[in-house]
Amino acid sequence: MRVAIVGATGAVGHELLSVLERSPLQFTELQLYASPRSAGTTLPFRGQDLTVQVTPEGAIPADVILASAGASISKALAPAWVAGGAVVIDNSSAFRYDDHVPLVVPEVNGEAALQHQGIIANPNCTTAIAAVAVYPLHRQYGVRRMIVSTYQATSGAGAKGMDELLEGTRAVLDGAEATAQVFAHPIPFNVIPHIDAFQANGYTKEEMKVVWETRKIFGEPDLVVSCTAVRIPTLRTHSEAITLELERPATPDEARDLLRGAPGVEVRDNPGDKLYPMPLTASGKYAVEVGRIRESLVFPGGLELFVAGDQLLKGAALNAVQIAEYLQQHGALPQ
Repeated sequence: MRVAIVGATGAVGHELLSVLERSPLQFTELQLYASPRSAGTTLPFRGQDLTVQVTPEGAIPADVILASAGASISKALAPAWVAGGAVVIDNSSAFRYDDHVPLVVPEVNGEAALQHQGIIANPNCTTAIAAVAVYPLHRQYGVRRMIVSTYQATSGAGAKGMDELLEGTRAVLDGAEATAQVFAHPIPFNVIPHIDAFQANGYTKEEMKVVWETRKIFGEPDLVVSCTAVRIPTLRTHSEAITLELERPATPDEARDLLRGAPGVEVRDNPGDKLYPMPLTASGKYAVEVGRIRESLVFPGGLELFVAGDQLLKGAALNAVQIAEYLQQHGALPQ
């Protein structure tokens, strides 16, 4: 099987290479594509140096394409890739809300990937992390309402976002002022309740993505979801405080026991030993950390929990590769 990465030199592209290094996905060829300014550079993979090529206007000779070059590129070129015979697993927002494109988190709705018509969408990173933690509880107890507050790392804005944090922090520590180009305001020593464009309802598009995508992934078009998305001055890993109103009451102990057996989840929940999810411990980790599980003081029988997940991994690269693995395991890709 032939695999291609489009956007190989970006932050997610580098993570795709790292995940593929350890993946059980069976493939015989890996092709790397990026913009013209990156063409000719090499990236290491399994003891070889692979040369990055310019992303072509037409078909790419691959069976599966892991696309992470942005929505405009995917929108313009993915139809040609599909026409050339490839299955496209797209990391951008280009196709997430198309009715004929499955939006997939394998631990939740992997079977939806088998219904693709050439393109499968990867969810927004914030949604994917929440879905892994919440879906087991939804399946067992039924989530009636879900309220999410996020604490999102600068890497959610790519390598430029991380650079702006590092450079701005150095500037402040040296007595100068931090500037803002990637973010709406300087990010060092600050939190910014503004990610993506504001919508007519007063929510940002990032916040509405959590609403729209959770409903689609769970197959619950009427699920009541609200989100406040906040950028914080960390490099990596998104954290989320989640409040759940449940149809059937659950105790914290029941929730912990259920989540300990859930795929993609690591229960990290012992406040007495200062053990709870944090970016420091979740960064670089495949599993989503879940902790601070406690009874809701707002919704009787409901739950409060805190999650942390590496948005470059489960929120992007890892989830995309896991979709390809699922397809291959179910005979939808060559061995």
